[in-house]
Amino acid sequence: MSIIDVHAHAFPDKLASRAIAQLESECPWKAVGDGTVAGLLASMDAADIDIACICTIATKPDQVDSIFEWCKQIRNDRIEPMPSVHPDTPKAGKWVRKIAKAKFAGIKLHPMYQAFAADEPRLDPIYAAAAEAGLLVEVHCGRDIAFPPDDDRAAPARFRRVIERHPELKLLCTHMGGWRMWDEVERELLGADVFFETSFSLGDRGADGERIANMIRRHGVERVMFGTDWPWAGHAEQLEQIKALLRKSEMRQVLSTNAARILGY
Repeated sequence: MSIIDVHAHAFPDKLASRAIAQLESECPWKAVGDGTVAGLLASMDAADIDIACICTIATKPDQVDSIFEWCKQIRNDRIEPMPSVHPDTPKAGKWVRKIAKAKFAGIKLHPMYQAFAADEPRLDPIYAAAAEAGLLVEVHCGRDIAFPPDDDRAAPARFRRVIERHPELKLLCTHMGGWRMWDEVERELLGADVFFETSFSLGDRGADGERIANMIRRHGVERVMFGTDWPWAGHAEQLEQIKALLRKSEMRQVLSTNAARILGY
């Protein structure tokens, strides 16, 4: 069984230390890794993780091209990069089609770091182009430790409205549909035609394990994937938490087969 982490982060070597320091200054947590691709692979090796999706975030419109080029450079049989499109990028839909043509599995979006609300109309060209191309859209969901707790730009209800407008969209809602907004996730997204991943959903940073297990089963085990958010959580730790939570048949789906199917492996 190939274990796939659908939510990790890394940066170009020359930028990694500065990026990690900046992100650490914005939140009370420290990274468990150095933020490089080599560091990610070392963490994966230590936990017997086979493949990881590197989620990028274009915080400015002019970063889209350089991120796309870097993603092409680092892609290999163990690294599945997710390029990013900024909503203010000129012809953003055209960029989505370019990413799909380059055979990437998906793109990553983050409402807070890219300054948009998930359901606002200016995202529609990106969602529509991704749906048409069959491209996965992986997006931060719920609160973010670096932003005020009342910031609702990534609230579950917003993603409910997104899929109502774009029913063909392959949407991967990170952090079990909405980090630390579990009541709203249960009300708005459980059972909806979206995918979840498990990062930051367990332990002292997430929710009670029994609640998360129940959410996974109610949503549908076939629509849940394993994620870590490395370098903000370690692979071995996250893997053990999931293994302690799931039945053997569920574990295979969450750790491997669901992601393999969605990513096209």
